[in-house]
Amino acid sequence: MLMSFLLCLLVFIGVTFGLGSSIAMRLSLDQPEKILASAVLSITGVFLFAWLVYVCALPPALLWLLPALAATSIWRHRRSLAATLGEADSRTLIKAQLIIMAWSAGWLALVQSYSGGGWIVDWFNHMQRTWFFLDHGPRDILFSGFDPLTSRPPLANVVNGAFLEATQRDFAHYQFFSTLLGSLVFLPAGLLARRWGGSRAIGVLTLLFMVNPMFAENVTFAWTKLPAAFFTLAALYFFLRAHDKDASPASAVLFATSLAAGCLTHYSTGPYAVVLGAAWLVLGWSRRKELAWWRTTNLAAVSGAMILAIWFGWIFAVYGLRGSLLTNSSITDRASDAITQLQVATLNLRDTLVPHFLRQLDFTTLSQTSSAGWWRDWFFNLYQVNFFLAFGSVAWAVIMILLIRHGRSSSLRERSFWASFIGGNVLLGVAVVGGRDTWGLAHICLQPLVLLGLAFLAGQWEKLGPVWRLALIAGATVDFALGIILQFGMEANALDRWAVLHRPALAVVAEYSRSAQMNLYVKEKNHWIFVGDIFKGHGTAVIGLLAGLFFLALLQLNPAPTPTPSKTKKA
Repeated sequence: MLMSFLLCLLVFIGVTFGLGSSIAMRLSLDQPEKILASAVLSITGVFLFAWLVYVCALPPALLWLLPALAATSIWRHRRSLAATLGEADSRTLIKAQLIIMAWSAGWLALVQSYSGGGWIVDWFNHMQRTWFFLDHGPRDILFSGFDPLTSRPPLANVVNGAFLEATQRDFAHYQFFSTLLGSLVFLPAGLLARRWGGSRAIGVLTLLFMVNPMFAENVTFAWTKLPAAFFTLAALYFFLRAHDKDASPASAVLFATSLAAGCLTHYSTGPYAVVLGAAWLVLGWSRRKELAWWRTTNLAAVSGAMILAIWFGWIFAVYGLRGSLLTNSSITDRASDAITQLQVATLNLRDTLVPHFLRQLDFTTLSQTSSAGWWRDWFFNLYQVNFFLAFGSVAWAVIMILLIRHGRSSSLRERSFWASFIGGNVLLGVAVVGGRDTWGLAHICLQPLVLLGLAFLAGQWEKLGPVWRLALIAGATVDFALGIILQFGMEANALDRWAVLHRPALAVVAEYSRSAQMNLYVKEKNHWIFVGDIFKGHGTAVIGLLAGLFFLALLQLNPAPTPTPSKTKKA
């Protein structure tokens, strides 16, 4: 089975970075940017190909062509790819991405049943959607018994299905590909960190990702929010590059392509599309009389619209306007009048920003006989749904200090953009959620902002004094223990099992919350094998692998310096 996962990893890497390389290698970008462009174009290309197979009712076996097409593209552009990988920053970025992939897969190998807070159903829902596109299910299907097809966009489900069809089709491999796809969010975050702090910042960001509970939980939970964050942060990166003096014309198109693909992955990208779209027009207003600006803007808009039309055009034709736009929970869960909905949004914003231990809250939802499970859920509802604690117990305060310090030395234009980007997405990201959630909503739309904050922290690491660095390390140690070790110890059904040896999983989870019990019930009812079940007897080896990866990430903090090209003096 280990060889099967290694083969899947090889296929994933080959397709993810190979399929789009035929276009990316020709773009006037620097070498690390071509890596990100390859990933964006490849994943989008996988979706387009697999979507065509579904819509045209073609045999799913055609999806086997994807690895072959990727291999052909890699071979044809092997010299360009070699040049990209030969560049120091590119190697640093690729090494870090591979470490993050292995790190994410390692924690996944410990998960025998999903649990934590009130998270249920979604992983089952997305698995059903993946199988639906492969099996050409009935279009009036209700996922999980209540959720219509049009309530969620399809990109990540279609892409995961394509990888499954080209390799091995079972639940464990679905989990594995879902985790690999989510781990790609490190790529744009790494380039953003490099933008603010050079190559060393990529190594720092690797460690910040590894000890961040929000990333660790979301990358192993089989849903689509991190793949959407990948496209969102890629869109932000190419947006910023498009406004640099040495900008490539391709940056604007990649910005729009990433933004559209993000919207087709999870609708949480929507607020970022609104804010960045408005920012594009505001920042370009002074150039509105330039033909080149309009040409670039129109080309970007058309490329993004064409990607969006692939999904929305189809559902409008099949389900009609009402059946297409009024099925998402942002609409179905909304109050009947605007005043009540405004009150809901205001309370949700408060509960997203203020941690639960600072306000009155009904803790009976954490009710369970396991004390370890109770404390796990207590911390889970800090690290996963509270906006500030999602950065880390100390990291959020340091990031705020760095933002204030950075703002003092920045131009009014730059300060205005970042204030609008952060503030606008916090407000919109909470407001678009229709229902009331007393715990907080950081996990819905604000994950890109959290990972962006970690990238900024990594980029500013060299400017921090020793006291702040020690405080961050101490805080990260606490976060790792309470937000990752405790969480995965529970998902491995290990902590309470150690107290009473040889207890079966059902007996252990029976002492956990109702949400944890429901997740295990769905798993047992469908006889699914998790990745954690496959590696159940190899926990020590998995933990050893994770320790080795952490040590390897520490070694990456001192990458070889990028050689400075010699300058020829003009006569």
